[in-house]
Amino acid sequence: MSKTPHLRVYSTERAPDEAAPATVEEAFRQYAGYVATIAYRILGRDGDVDDVVQDVFIDAMSGIAQVRDPASIKGWLGTVTVRCASRRLRRRRLRGFFGMDQAPDYALVASEGATPEQRALLGRVYMILDGIPVKDRVAWTLRYIEEEKLEDVARMCGCSLATAKRRIAAAQDAVERGFDDET
Repeated sequence: MSKTPHLRVYSTERAPDEAAPATVEEAFRQYAGYVATIAYRILGRDGDVDDVVQDVFIDAMSGIAQVRDPASIKGWLGTVTVRCASRRLRRRRLRGFFGMDQAPDYALVASEGATPEQRALLGRVYMILDGIPVKDRVAWTLRYIEEEKLEDVARMCGCSLATAKRRIAAAQDAVERGFDDET
């Protein structure tokens, strides 16, 4: 799945000889694309990504100085992104419960070159993810859409490896049941 045009405004590449960021501004320049990509894949909507990126770097202003190893800033920002995107998902669910949120068009999540079948498939996956607990959705998304290692999923979700595995398995069961219901 490629990035949407919106996400291309953020650079995700860092020069190999570039030092780890010392300030929030430097971290933003280096990692805003990384943060946006994770947020987009967790949320499945482009409209909330800018807000999450902004929230992540606002949080970073108060916490970046506490990161002891400058090389671990990227991972720390990933964890903050997961936390901010999870909050956004919970708010979205609450607004949806009260009829204050419009139905998403998940066909837009797919890359421009995707076939109609791929768009429909991806849209179906995100609709199923909308119906499962946020923690399960986030862990599954990080593992299978963002292709993070299990250890990184656990770290980013702030849980043990066993808990991350249980959340991923629960979400996978829901996805499989969602597709079984179609047949």
